[in-house]
Amino acid sequence: MITVIIPAHNEEDNLKRLLPTLNRSAFTGPVEIIVALSCENNDDCEQITVDKTIRFIKSSKKGRAVQMNTAAASAKGNILVFLHADVHPPNSFLQDIERTIEEGNDAGFFSYRFDKKSLLLKINASFTSKDGIFTGGGDQCLFIKKQVFFDLGKFDEKQVLMEDFEFFNRMKKNEVRYKIIKNDLIVSARKYNNNSYLRVNLSNLLLVFLFRLGYPPEKLKSLHNRLLRVPYGHNSQSG
Repeated sequence: MITVIIPAHNEEDNLKRLLPTLNRSAFTGPVEIIVALSCENNDDCEQITVDKTIRFIKSSKKGRAVQMNTAAASAKGNILVFLHADVHPPNSFLQDIERTIEEGNDAGFFSYRFDKKSLLLKINASFTSKDGIFTGGGDQCLFIKKQVFFDLGKFDEKQVLMEDFEFFNRMKKNEVRYKIIKNDLIVSARKYNNNSYLRVNLSNLLLVFLFRLGYPPEKLKSLHNRLLRVPYGHNSQSG
């Protein structure tokens, strides 16, 4: 069984678009969908009615890592899929996940492209189809065997920013076998719409550099929020 976990903070509009798409997936296997709401979520997304397999849960503490861990703890599936609310998967993405796991991998990610036509954004997206310094970001939709996820210790809830990269580092240290699926997700360019291309990329490079140097998570988050204008509804987190 596959459990799709969607961390969300005031993402009602995006969820209205995403959830019916997941419900119409051609995948025939058992699937459950958990929308993991932040403790400060205050929109009406819980009123969205699509399918009985969709559950809404609210975390008791702040942080996207907390939201995803809370959902993972109640997941029924043996494969966990962490999908952002503003990311739209290809029609075959559940089949792609199942096939990748059946091939002997323990985890995987997807390549992606942005929902805005731009040569510069196309160049950025081209790097997501292969391993690199930005591999493992949340927009790439991590999927992983549930047992492996818990064996690795889940997401670090103290890592209030870039929890996805920190988890990916542990995956690599533990030699978890993973694959990047070259079947593009469509990722929102809203961060670029609210900030210049140069500002976003320089900020991301700086944040990744400081993260790899062991810069404290709270200071990373504070710096991120000073450098970039965060769109409403976004979790104020990288990835």
